[in-house]
Amino acid sequence: MINRRQFLQTATATAALAVQGFSAPALAQQGLKMGAPSPFSFEELKKRAQEMARSPYVAPPSPSPEVLQQIDYDAHGKIRFKTDLALWANGPSEFPVTFFHMGRFFQKPVRMHVVEAGQAREIVYDSDYFDMPAYSPARKLPDNSGFAGFRFQEARTGKLDWKKNDWVAFLGASYFRAIGELYQYGLSARGLAVDVAVFGKNEEFPDFTHVYFETPQPGSNTVTVYALLDGPSVAGAYRFVMQRAAAIIMDIDSAVYMRQDVSRLGVAPLTSMYWYSEKAKTTAIDWRPEIHDSDGLALWTGAGERIWRPLNNPPHIITSAFADENPRGFGLLQRDRNFDHYLDGVYYDRRPCLWIEPQGAWGRGSIQLVEIPTDDEIHDNIVAMWVPAEPVRAGQALEMRYRMHWSADEPYPTPLARVIATRLGNGGQAGTNRPKGVRKFMVEFIGRPLTLLPSGVIPKPVLTASRGEFSNILTEAVPNNVPGHWRTQFDLTVTGTEPVEMRCYLRSGNEVLSETWLYQYHPTF
Repeated sequence: MINRRQFLQTATATAALAVQGFSAPALAQQGLKMGAPSPFSFEELKKRAQEMARSPYVAPPSPSPEVLQQIDYDAHGKIRFKTDLALWANGPSEFPVTFFHMGRFFQKPVRMHVVEAGQAREIVYDSDYFDMPAYSPARKLPDNSGFAGFRFQEARTGKLDWKKNDWVAFLGASYFRAIGELYQYGLSARGLAVDVAVFGKNEEFPDFTHVYFETPQPGSNTVTVYALLDGPSVAGAYRFVMQRAAAIIMDIDSAVYMRQDVSRLGVAPLTSMYWYSEKAKTTAIDWRPEIHDSDGLALWTGAGERIWRPLNNPPHIITSAFADENPRGFGLLQRDRNFDHYLDGVYYDRRPCLWIEPQGAWGRGSIQLVEIPTDDEIHDNIVAMWVPAEPVRAGQALEMRYRMHWSADEPYPTPLARVIATRLGNGGQAGTNRPKGVRKFMVEFIGRPLTLLPSGVIPKPVLTASRGEFSNILTEAVPNNVPGHWRTQFDLTVTGTEPVEMRCYLRSGNEVLSETWLYQYHPTF
């Protein structure tokens, strides 16, 4: 298994160079071997995926499994693409493309192509593109074995050294990630999720098998990539229009065609890691106060409600579904930006938020959150995705459009007060015998509506729970002289170990002051 922590530490892998047009001879002169031209368009790619879905799935052949098995994590880390050979190292794109080598954990080849004037040419793999030790097993691979993935480097004419810094990477199945405004990788996205956490079925991981880079105009801060998706239950075509701005913006058009019935099809799936946080104190698990890439799921429903659901590291796999129609957006966010809350050189405080903004009407369905137990930070254990209301059937086609915002915060913040902390402790009062089966909750809110409360007015918490009883309810301003910073605390008495679904928001009279706090509590008494 890949050590996720070490992989992310290599997250961002200048002088002005001459700009030239990039015909196949120019690319060949640069050092890349090019295949024969063939016509290309997004419409043709969709037709190809549709045709593929009418036939049984055939996995792409691995070029040499016995050799790839020898390229373990350590050997793979010693293989580096030569940046001087990067696609568009001399233009016309501002953003050169470098490639990942195949290995034990990336054994399915990805075929890379350059598109110019409606013609696509394959970039033919050659081991000479890579710096590697003389004893590397990668030298035993046959010609044109293929690549594992790719990444876009920073701008050739920008402030950062483009040969050492990248801003988006595609690697493994249909996974990809981008840095946010804080220049740090974190959570991932993928093209499609198939049967995540479905009882009695194994999850499928369809692959991007062919990738096409559209040659951009000189000076553009946008790149366009097309990808062909293939898997046992589905084939599809994707277009990524990616903008390198303060935040990374991706406009995604997808068309997927079903080979087989799928119980849970996840659209715009996000994958993250949550081990533990300030929410519930444990003893001696790790020296760091908190470890997570994301600390909550944010929802903006079709009806306009703003919701914050803190993440859990549950005792067993839990799937939560938030039914909606035409959602306005959702995302996995990292709201806690205080370095002292992590104290780690991998900068969890800088991990990006990822917000999904649907384009057009998505209809009825649910945003589903899958939480998986973990005992280490190297495992991604959180999945969030949109799931259509009806299971998709063989022969069905779905076209979905959405925008991704890789940013420091959600792109459309609520004007309401936001939840900034959730804390759990023993119920009852200090200095007394604490009752068994009682848990205390402290939820902190901050925001402009709370700063506008008249003197002496205390906001009222509106509390509900799927079971159990509330007591010792108290709301007060946090005594830190920060305007609009309030907290509400309450005890929950409950029996049994089944999860409890809780809801809370603040109001004054008929005015809603805060977003809605949702929480799934797992009693352990």
